[in-house]
Amino acid sequence: MNRVFRASNLQRSTFSVIAFPGYTFVLAAFSLSAFSLSVLSLITLSFSGSPCLAQEPDWPQWRGPQRDGIAAPQSLLVSWPTEGPKLAWTFDQAGAGFSSVSVAGTDLFTMGKREGQNLLLCLDTKTGKEKWTASLGKGAQSDSYNTNWGDGPRSTPTIDGEFVYALCDLGNLGCFRRSDGSKQWSVNLVGDLAGKIPTWGYSESVLIDGDRLVVTTGGKHYLHGLNKKNGEKVWTSNFAADTHYVSVVKHVFEGIPVYLTACDKGLVGIHTNTGEVLFKNESTKNSVAVIPTPVVQGNIVYHTAAYGSGNSAAEVRKQGNDLTATKLYHFTKESMENHHGGVIAIDGTIYGFSKALRGVWMAQDLTTGKVLWSKKMGRATSGSIASDGERLYCYDDQDGICYLAEVSKLGWKELGKVSLPKTTDMDRKQGAIWAHPVIADHKLIIRDQEQVFAFDIGTNK
Repeated sequence: MNRVFRASNLQRSTFSVIAFPGYTFVLAAFSLSAFSLSVLSLITLSFSGSPCLAQEPDWPQWRGPQRDGIAAPQSLLVSWPTEGPKLAWTFDQAGAGFSSVSVAGTDLFTMGKREGQNLLLCLDTKTGKEKWTASLGKGAQSDSYNTNWGDGPRSTPTIDGEFVYALCDLGNLGCFRRSDGSKQWSVNLVGDLAGKIPTWGYSESVLIDGDRLVVTTGGKHYLHGLNKKNGEKVWTSNFAADTHYVSVVKHVFEGIPVYLTACDKGLVGIHTNTGEVLFKNESTKNSVAVIPTPVVQGNIVYHTAAYGSGNSAAEVRKQGNDLTATKLYHFTKESMENHHGGVIAIDGTIYGFSKALRGVWMAQDLTTGKVLWSKKMGRATSGSIASDGERLYCYDDQDGICYLAEVSKLGWKELGKVSLPKTTDMDRKQGAIWAHPVIADHKLIIRDQEQVFAFDIGTNK
């Protein structure tokens, strides 16, 4: 993805192109008029490090910078060698759990259960060395919730400036200083906010929205907003439901700000100021587990879930001071039925793993719901996905393989694959490889329980 800056409508005789990761600058040689010298001076100043001309290759929260599964601009390999990208480092002390990772600068955060304690871990992104750990309290016991599929933290930490926020499976939520892991505040979603641990443990990754932290507690007030600086309650939603496993995303529809989430009542849009429910789409509801994060493009909201829910899209429009959601479609047969690996929307196309057709990677038209193509790979029964905007990183839950494929409406085009050097030695019970892949700092980062692997995928490697 290139961003092109041009000096136009000026007399020039030659030009040159300078490329930086994610950006392309077109420079021209102008006649030495006072005006031209001024333009050249501005261009020179623009190279001095202005933040508007660069974006750090971070992945600071669940599903990336915008919570849509798409990485920040980076200079990445367009295909991989036969043996896969080079392994940069391995960390094998992450503990039990399904937490993915978040990255900002040289800090990588994840969570795991070690020696009976739920921990927030900070690693060095360059070396994989552990910097510090901080406790989120005692870990789950066999009777804490249904641990037959494994226990340990499930959420991805959220990085915001000098602080990082983490929620464990038992509902302990804390704010920690990035530099040393010192705890700033903590609350328990059950004891302090009247929540209830869901069947397979709290799994949401909290959202930071300005000075507000948004978290799903479930119960009479499904969502809570806390002051991110001290953890005090500042806002609640007027919506009641049991807790499921969806992480909230924010979107503004025609000037109206909305928190999007889903549960056993389907997709729900909640006004960020009033806490009132603005619209619903019950198509993807089920009573077992609603997990995937909703995705939005323009005014179309798409959601999918397993257990027969299928997929559905709705067009959201402003009507007076309210919003209405008009359902575009709902499909359950031989279409997208994503369990918990998430989907991505790029240029009007949905990409992800469907449990339909014995488990396939699939592309689907966002507006019509038409299946564009499907591809069976390996033994996978579920899979998680990330993208750099031009390529898909498709990670299966059985074989420990991440496939690189082209973003295309026309069909599956594989550009390489990499297998985990090893999988966990821990007893995963009935669970599988469920942590989502992350693209940050020119690396592909994948976790399987205590094992975390970082592969070099940058073009400068």
